This record gives sequence, structure tokens and C-alpha cells, in this order.
Amino acid sequence: MWVEVKKAKSLMLAEMWKELFEEEGIPTRILPASGIPIGQEFAEYSVLVPKDKEHVIKDILRKL
Repeated sequence: MWVEVKKAKSLMLAEMWKELFEEEGIPTRILPASGIPIGQEFAEYSVLVPKDKEHVIKDILRKL
């Protein structure tokens, strides 16, 4: 099961969060928040990680 850990205001920001989390070894997905097709640059995106990794993300975000 995947859970949302961040909202990003653009595709570029979502991809930056995805890259950061994946560098820490955490599988990450990004999905448009409003259901529009993926690839729209100026749409809001949800950044998702597996539920069992949510606590790791909280630690990462706290250190930023």
C-alpha cells in the first residue's frame, strides 16, 4: 500500500522529491493530485511511498 508523504506544486518539484527519496533507497511514485494525465508541468502532484517506509520519510524530512 502506498501513502502520500508530500504534495508538490509542479512536476519538477515532485520529481525532485522522488529523486531525494530514491537516493535514500525508498521506492517512490508521483501521481497527479487532480486526476489529470501525468506530464502536466504546472499541476499539483502527490509524492507516494510504501506505507512501511513512511517513518523513514518523516526522519528525512525532519532533518531538512
